[in-house]
Amino acid sequence: MPIKSLIRTIPHYPKQGIQFRDITTLLKEPAGFRMVIDAFAQHYATQPIDKIAGIEARGFIIGAALAYKLGVGFVPIRKSGKLPAETIGHDYALEYGADRVEIHTDAIAKGERVLLVDDLIATGGTAEAAAALIHKLGGMVVGCAFVINLPDLGGSKRLADGGFSPFSLCEFEGD
Repeated sequence: MPIKSLIRTIPHYPKQGIQFRDITTLLKEPAGFRMVIDAFAQHYATQPIDKIAGIEARGFIIGAALAYKLGVGFVPIRKSGKLPAETIGHDYALEYGADRVEIHTDAIAKGERVLLVDDLIATGGTAEAAAALIHKLGGMVVGCAFVINLPDLGGSKRLADGGFSPFSLCEFEGD
């Protein structure tokens, strides 16, 4: 069963013209969820990784499970005002607005190798902002893993052009 076949598309969400790719239908299927984590674990098994940073909120689900499977720590990157301890933040534009992400200042030590994980790469703004936070703390982004790539929106190319290594398990053409 292909991973892509387990992802639901919701038209015009969160606004008119957006085709939202919903992974909750993938996650509710034990075999589908296992396929995602196993595919990422296999892809990154030989790369030295100290921590996985997951982007709120679906990146938490995939990232935490992958961190467990790889035996490394997990770091949440959250929307503004959600983390309880001292944070640093980064503002960014996304495909349908603007936002800010934050990370605890003690989440990543200088020189740690971090794999960035989220459910989807669209324009790349969120991932780029998350990578900037990791760099501000002295970490090195060793890769960016996504369940879904929307290549027509250019985020994967943007990350690759920025020196990151994006990897995705499936693609949806169009927006």
